[in-house]
Amino acid sequence: MQVRDFVVRFAGEGGQGVVTSAEGLAQTSTTAGYHALTFATFPSQIMGGPTWTQVRISVEPVLSPGDDVDVLVAFNLEAYDAHRDEVRDGGVIVYNSNEFQLEAGSRVLGLPIDELARSTGNNRAANMVVVGALAYLVNMSKESLELFVEQRFTRGRSTDEEIIRSNIKAIDLGWEHISQIGFALGDLAAPQKPEDPQLMLKGNEAVALGALAGGLEFYVGYPISPASAILVYLERNLIGPEKFAFQVSSEIESITAVLGGGFAGKKSMTATSGPGISLMSEGLGLAWMAEIPCVVVDVQRAGPATGLPTKTEQSDLMASMYPAHGDVRLPIIAAGTVEECFSGAVTALNWAERYQGPVILLTEMTLAERVQNIPRPDLSKIEVTNRQVYQGANNYHRYAGHELSPMPIPGNPGAYVANGSEHDDMGDTTHLAERHVQMTERRFSKLKLLETDTYERENPEESIALLPWGGSKGPALEAYHKLKEQGVPIAWYYTMFLNPLPPRLLEELRQKELVIVPELNYQGQFASILRSQGVRAVAITQYTGLPFRVRDLVKQISDMASTPRREMVRA
Repeated sequence: MQVRDFVVRFAGEGGQGVVTSAEGLAQTSTTAGYHALTFATFPSQIMGGPTWTQVRISVEPVLSPGDDVDVLVAFNLEAYDAHRDEVRDGGVIVYNSNEFQLEAGSRVLGLPIDELARSTGNNRAANMVVVGALAYLVNMSKESLELFVEQRFTRGRSTDEEIIRSNIKAIDLGWEHISQIGFALGDLAAPQKPEDPQLMLKGNEAVALGALAGGLEFYVGYPISPASAILVYLERNLIGPEKFAFQVSSEIESITAVLGGGFAGKKSMTATSGPGISLMSEGLGLAWMAEIPCVVVDVQRAGPATGLPTKTEQSDLMASMYPAHGDVRLPIIAAGTVEECFSGAVTALNWAERYQGPVILLTEMTLAERVQNIPRPDLSKIEVTNRQVYQGANNYHRYAGHELSPMPIPGNPGAYVANGSEHDDMGDTTHLAERHVQMTERRFSKLKLLETDTYERENPEESIALLPWGGSKGPALEAYHKLKEQGVPIAWYYTMFLNPLPPRLLEELRQKELVIVPELNYQGQFASILRSQGVRAVAITQYTGLPFRVRDLVKQISDMASTPRREMVRA
C-alpha cells in the first residue's frame, strides 16, 4: 500500500522530547523532499505536564495538522490513555516500553526508546530512535535520514563526528527493532521535491526574518508567551550600524520606546500577546494621534487575563483594531501561514511608513510554534517602503490639511510637537471644534493609502462564500477542496488585510447571500466587523484552544450552506 499523507502524534510529558521528536521528523522529511507541518500544544509550566505534538508529512503541500492520527507515539501511560482513541482504524500505537507495558498486539508496538538511546552512548538520541522506527513503518529512505543528521549536526566542532555517529546508530536501532516485529503501514510515496529552495521555519522566526527584510532598525520587547522567541531572535540578529534590539522591563516601556524610535526616524517594532496589547493601548492611541509609524506584532493566545497562555485563539481582533479610547481604527494584517508571517512583517513595516501610524500584525500560537517548509523568499523581489522625510525649512506645518505630509527628523529643520492632545498644524494643543473635526478626518482618510486589491478568490459566481482569516486559513482551504469534491456550491475568499479590507473584495462580499467565517473565538469577531460593513456574515466559532479540524468544518459549512440557514440570515 502506498502512503501519500502520514500523520504522527507524539504525546508525553514536557521534557521527554515530545516536541523535538516531532520537529526532528518534520525536518528529516523535508530534507528528503516531502512537505511537513507541525502542531504543538503544551501546558504553561516550564517542565512537566501533558504535552503533545503532531506532524503531518505529505507528498503535496500541507494545509492543516490533519484530522486522523496514523501513528501515536506514547512516551508514558497517561499519554496512551489520553490519545489512543484518536488513532484511526488501521493506525499504529508505538509506546516507550521502558516507561510502561501494554498487552502486545498487531498494532501496538513496544519500543525501548531510553534503552536504545543509551546504547548509542548519547542519551539525547532518543528522538532519533523514534524517527528510525517511524521511518521503517512507511519505508522512508534511510539515506535521507542520514543526510539530515549530517546536515544538522555538522557545526564545525570537535564533537560533530561522534554526535553524527550516535544519531545515525539511533536511527538504525529504531528501524531494526520495529522491523523485527514485522509490521509496516505501507510505502511512503516518492517525494515530489518543490521546485523552489525550501526553508524550515517557525512562525515567530518568519516574523523576525520578514522584519529584517523590511528594514527593521529598532526593536524592543518584553517576554510573553507565545511571542518571546521574536525578541530572542532579533536580539541575536538585529545587529550592525544604526540597529538596536533590547529587552525592556514591561509592555508599557516597550510601546513608549517604540514610539520614540518611530518619532526619531527609525523603522520600529515590538511583539507581544493579548495582555500586552491591553497595556499598550494608551501608547497605540498616542501613535495614532501623533501619527508616528510603528509595528506591534500580536501573537494571539487563548482567553482574557492570563487565560491559556500556551493555547491558540483568534480573539484579539477587536482589541487590536480598536485598542484605544476615542475614534481609533488601526490597520490590521493577519497572517494565515508561516510564509505569510514573513511577508506580513514586511508589509506591516511598509504600511507604517506609508500612512505614518501604528500597524498591528496578528499571528497566533499555532503559527508561532508551527514548523513548516516554505519557499525561500527572494529578497531581491521584496519592495521596501521608506519614510517620506521633510527636507524644507523651519515653520513647517506638519499636520496641515487632510493629506499625508513628510515627517521631520528630530534635530533637523521642520521641528514640530508630537502631541497626544488634539493639535493645530504645528502640533500645539487646541480645543477648537473645527480642528478636531479636521484632524479626525485626516487620521481616518490616511487609511485609504493602505487599500489594496490583493486577495484570493475561487468560484466567485457562487452566492455562498467561505472567508476564513488568520491561521484558520489552512483547515478552511482543505475543507473547501473537500466541499468542492462533494459538489457543494461555494466560493472561496481570503485576504491578510483585515483593515482596510480590499475595496473590491468588500464589494464582492456585499453581493453574497451568505459569507461563512470560521474563526477561533466565542463572539465571531470578524463576522461581526463584516456585518457592520454590510456583509451577510455568519461565524463558525471554536474556542477550545486548538485549531479547527477539517472534518468538523466540512460538516458545519455544509449545514450552513443549506436553504434554511440562508433564509435565517436574510431575515
